Amino acid sequence: MFDAMDVGLISFIVAALRVEWHLTNGQVGWLASSGSLGMVFGAAAAGYFADRYGRKQILLWTILIFSAASGLSALAGSVAVLCILRFVAGIGLGGELPVASTLVSESVPVAARGRAVVLLESFWAVGWIVAAIISYFVVPKYGWQSAFIIGALPALYAIYLRRSIEDSPKYIEQREITKISLAQKLRLVWSREHRRSTIMLWLLWFCVVFSYYGMFLWLPTIMTDKGFTLVKSFEYVLIMTLAQLPGYFTAAYFIEKFGRKFVLVVYLILTALSALWFGYASTVSMLLAAGICLSFFNLGAWGAMYAYSPELYPTRVRTTGVGLATSIGRVGGVIGPLLVAQWKTAHVEMFTIFLVFFITIIVGAVAVLILGKETKGVELTD
Repeated sequence: MFDAMDVGLISFIVAALRVEWHLTNGQVGWLASSGSLGMVFGAAAAGYFADRYGRKQILLWTILIFSAASGLSALAGSVAVLCILRFVAGIGLGGELPVASTLVSESVPVAARGRAVVLLESFWAVGWIVAAIISYFVVPKYGWQSAFIIGALPALYAIYLRRSIEDSPKYIEQREITKISLAQKLRLVWSREHRRSTIMLWLLWFCVVFSYYGMFLWLPTIMTDKGFTLVKSFEYVLIMTLAQLPGYFTAAYFIEKFGRKFVLVVYLILTALSALWFGYASTVSMLLAAGICLSFFNLGAWGAMYAYSPELYPTRVRTTGVGLATSIGRVGGVIGPLLVAQWKTAHVEMFTIFLVFFITIIVGAVAVLILGKETKGVELTD
């Protein structure tokens, strides 16, 4: 929830800063992408360190890093300083996500493992809703700095987690064999046994994150470009965001009933079609309907992706493998918003922009369909 609140707030804050600081499309793109750039490094590093030093310890450090950077962002007086602080926040945020999902995946019985991770990820939707509420009620009255100050609250939660959680039993059992070198871990991730899964995950993560950050970080700005006021744009995005929760919940149900591949392929195809619809939409009702479908299916696919990824690697390289896939995805998260900024500057039609996202998401769905293996009901291997 706190992770998504941080990412969600920046999308609304950028829309406000664009007006207050008279930002160009390029500056908006860099502000939206700087956090993702930090996530590239954070995900890869945290994945390796979580295999070496434990899931709990790295989880706490990543939460503290992104909380501190978020709070300090309230003091930023220029685009450059804010980009640097967003980069640091991204290091913590990018590291936290794969470690948390792996910790839960290793701690839950096989019959409920997929559902548990998807439900964990459903709180991403809660965080976006909280971000939208803060942006709708707090930012217009108290300024964008207030949103960043609220974004520092997870630091207090880290103190609670330090006493309330432990490393997973599976990690504790295998703790000694996880302390192999980075080179050995990389060889294992790309070994003959795991190469097919690694290629599939890297393609899947890149396609999903590229399209998600390209579309959703620009949503409030796109709405203002379509002629809506800043407050009205925030209101419409809040309505779209509410659709994320049932998207997660339905994915959590189907993932244990029909399997990981089914949920990912079906939800990704429907996400792609929703993106095409959103790019074509011209009326308020069409925009809202397409945006709701986009949120519903896209975030359901995200939940399935987080549940699926840890199940494809053994314990000794699990967070390393997931962290690397996540890191590749974050590269897409950097490129997506920057490309949208360039396209908007070049006055590329909105339908054409969303057509690119449609094609990208379809590529991710095909990768899962052809290269993915079903892990429903399969015990995590050591």
